[in-house]
Amino acid sequence: MRPIVRTSSLSRLRWALRNQERNSSTFNSKSRKLLIGVNQNQALVNTNTNDSTSYSRLSFSRGLSAEAVEAPDAVRLSVSDVNRTGPLVEYERRISDGELMTGDICQVSALRELQRLHDELVESVGTCRLDRYNTSDKSSRSRWFWSRLMPQSSYSPVKGLYLYGGVGTGKTMLMDLFFDQLPCTWKKQRIHFHDFMLTVHSRLQKHKGLSDPLEVVAQEIAHDAILLCLDEFMVTDVADALILNRLFGHLFSNGIILVATSNRNPDKLYEGGLQRDLFLPFIASLKERNVVHEIGSSVDYRKLTSAEQGFYFIGKDLSTLLKQKFQQLIGDNVVAHPQVVEVVMGRTLQVQLGANGCAYFPFEELCDRPLGAADYFGLFKKFHTLALEGIPVFGLHNRTAAYRFVTLVDVMYENRARLLCTAEASPQELLEKIVTISEAKSMAPRTSSRSKKNDVSELCVDNELGFAKDRTISRLTEMNSKEYLEQHAITHNL
Repeated sequence: MRPIVRTSSLSRLRWALRNQERNSSTFNSKSRKLLIGVNQNQALVNTNTNDSTSYSRLSFSRGLSAEAVEAPDAVRLSVSDVNRTGPLVEYERRISDGELMTGDICQVSALRELQRLHDELVESVGTCRLDRYNTSDKSSRSRWFWSRLMPQSSYSPVKGLYLYGGVGTGKTMLMDLFFDQLPCTWKKQRIHFHDFMLTVHSRLQKHKGLSDPLEVVAQEIAHDAILLCLDEFMVTDVADALILNRLFGHLFSNGIILVATSNRNPDKLYEGGLQRDLFLPFIASLKERNVVHEIGSSVDYRKLTSAEQGFYFIGKDLSTLLKQKFQQLIGDNVVAHPQVVEVVMGRTLQVQLGANGCAYFPFEELCDRPLGAADYFGLFKKFHTLALEGIPVFGLHNRTAAYRFVTLVDVMYENRARLLCTAEASPQELLEKIVTISEAKSMAPRTSSRSKKNDVSELCVDNELGFAKDRTISRLTEMNSKEYLEQHAITHNL
């Protein structure tokens, strides 16, 4: 049995940013502190050995790289107008106040784009109909009525922003910083892409039978939010791919301004997917209505936080251990029992054991059954901790389970849930047999000791899974960090 000890970089500000955006609350002075001391150490430690591990103390903020520290002048920006607001202005203010020493040049470049968008939105708030209190229901109804008789484009004069880059480069943190600097009276929404698509499908079901339910859904979304911030934009489902072009055609026609983060370049979205030719017009529309900006950084900040032996246990036949740990979390005098969780559109999910916000599942019950993001979101609306028994090594034989596991981790991370689990291997080893097409092509040719049969049985060549692999490893690593677990305890008063 080997508990995992992992590295990741996360400051309390990031937690405050994410939580504040959702709750529309103000920062407290404690959470504004960015600089923390962290231990950078190896990702895994076998507790059965006596090898010593050296630690180095680092001082940095969430989103800062060592390269940028050497050239602080490159990222220090002057703000002549003290009355200006925005993500880049707030970023510089924190540098001036000593809360930040310097910044990651790659992130500052993205902040410039976010500041550009912020300024254009402020200048065009009336034209874009962003302020919910300055846009009357009567005028909205009038516009809708005349649009029925005389259809016309109402595209926003402001282009949105599509940020993409590798895992752990700070995309979500930057978007949340941008979102937080906008007035709370604006018609804005920040939502994970999985959750957004679940809402869309739920609304489509409600308007089933109309001539164009997507148009009605788009009008409903635009009524609630003109500025739509979608985190982790990714398309893996053929049903989503087939409706995105028409959906966003209606959304953009309703004046929607999109801010999105993704691991994928727009041209790589849904690569190799079924009927992708029907998806390509959406990519063109996405690039037309948004500035596309890549965050190039070699640093995964999730892997720079202090390590924690935590709740990830490696080995087989650890059911007894997991149940003991689960009992400790719910309380020695508490008895867990089966429960039923309601999810979207009348569906329910059977929880094998649940108590005090903690749910227990064998891996097969969550990832080897026809479940999806809707079921997982429903689960974590009721439970803040998941005990998951027996995560296997993934490959060609269990590709579908791998897809569900990736989705499960994404939903847990979005809900800031805690994971207690047993697994056959470390996060890196769980997914090492999954590769993209380009990775498979670049691998060394077979030798006499590696037959074609072995190659096929060992590797799962899948572009979507291959690109999701690094994100999943990074998130599993962060979810077992001291900072993540401490913040989870604070959030849920544990």
